[in-house]
Order: sequence, then C-alpha cells, then structure tokens
Amino acid sequence: IPNIFDFATPVPVPDAFVADLRPALGLEPEDRLILQPTRVIPRKGIELAIELVHQLGDPHCKLVITHPAGDEGLAYLRSLQFLAKDVNVDLRYAADCFAPTRHVTPEGKKIYSLWDAYPQADFVTYPSLIEGFGNAFLEAVYFRKPLLVNRYPVYAADLAPLGFRCVEIDGAMTAQAVREVRQLLEDAALRSAVVEHNFSLAREQIGRASCRERV
Repeated sequence: IPNIFDFATPVPVPDAFVADLRPALGLEPEDRLILQPTRVIPRKGIELAIELVHQLGDPHCKLVITHPAGDEGLAYLRSLQFLAKDVNVDLRYAADCFAPTRHVTPEGKKIYSLWDAYPQADFVTYPSLIEGFGNAFLEAVYFRKPLLVNRYPVYAADLAPLGFRCVEIDGAMTAQAVREVRQLLEDAALRSAVVEHNFSLAREQIGRASCRERV
C-alpha cells in the first residue's frame, strides 16, 4: 500500500469547529450518515450506493456526497438525483459544504474538510467501477469506518488479497451485501472488530512498504 497516510499518527479528534457538521447537513441525531466521499462522475458507480440505501430500507440512512459534480458535466448528478427520488432514497449532495481545507466564507458559512466528514460517518460506500488506486479506501480504513467496495481492478488485484474485511460487490448490489452492511450498522462489536482489523493490516503493510523503500 503506498505510504499516503501515516497510520502511526492518531486520527484527529473532532473539535468544536466540526461539532455542528451533522446539523449543517440536515441530519437528526438518530440518522445514519452513509458517506460517499468521491467526485460525481460515472466511473464512481454512485448508483450502486443509492441501490444499497434503497435496499436497506431504513429512512434514517442518509446518503451524503462530499465532492462536486461538473468534471464531466452535470448529467450524471441529475440522473442520480432522479434515481434517488424514484426509489425514495434521501440523497444529500453536499459539495458546497466541503473543501480541501476547512474555513469560513466571507458570508459566515462554515466549509468543512473531507477529514471532518469521516469521523461523522456511520458507513462508507466506495462502489467505483475503475480507480487508479483508491484514496477513499485508505481514508475509510484510516478513520476506522466500515465500507462497501465494488471490486474494481486495482482493489481486486492488489488490496483484496491482503485480507481487508470489506463488504464486497462485483458490479451489482446483492442481498448478501445488504445483509452484511445492515449487520455492521447494527452490531457495534462486529463493526469494531472489522475496522480495527483493517486499520492494523494497513499499518502493517505500510510498514513493510517503507522497509522495502529503505532497502
């Protein structure tokens, strides 16, 4: 695993700035934040995340997209919004709330960083069809969040064989994947075991990569 994150550095503790992030997204205390931390372009497979939330059938599950659309036009975003409405999924396109660094606009609006979003998330969806590597995968592991991953080629070839415990799909949502996600959302002990396993594995693999680089 490329040394993108220093897994020896503790995860930042949420501070006062981020205390109102969930209310800023319109979430109630009982809501579950299902985080889609990617740009809105077709290869991200976000329709699969919508299908997951639809099949979970829990009105408290809110799918939040943190990154902007527009790199490849807005047609894909509109299609996702229509799809979410059609299947009664609460989709929150919140790109105007996030930026690479947190700040306050001249109008007084708080803008949060992506790293502010992860600690607030209950689950991460990463259903990309194609990725060069997958930074959001490592981010979710670093922040100890359970995640669903579509088996894109790099994940299947380089990451999955290492033994990460993720809910996996292969191009389509399955009843088994939905059951696994529901169990992770509802079983705190299982969720803790899974995320700690993934974090430890990533830290171990980065240590090995660092040793090879020094050699």
